[in-house]
Amino acid sequence: MIDREQVKKVAHLARLDITPEEEAEFTGQLNDILDYFEQLSELDTENVAPTTRAIEVINITRADELEPFPNKDALLASAPEQEGQYFRVPKIMASDDS
Repeated sequence: MIDREQVKKVAHLARLDITPEEEAEFTGQLNDILDYFEQLSELDTENVAPTTRAIEVINITRADELEPFPNKDALLASAPEQEGQYFRVPKIMASDDS
């Protein structure tokens, strides 16, 4: 069981400024969560394999295939700026020297 002093200590460690009303609310909420975990610990999980999800999820992906763009000149021509065979983009990181 968590009391208000423990909630206040955790809030302090997390650098949270909470009101006395929030202390009371969070104390109740955290105790409800711990009660739920206590209920879960009563379940027999001896023959249950560890999982990361409640249901099995399969990601359907396609294989990556490298294909050259058929009309590179048209693509470059549509860019606001280009430099040779490359797109010219604004510098987003600057060094102290520049």
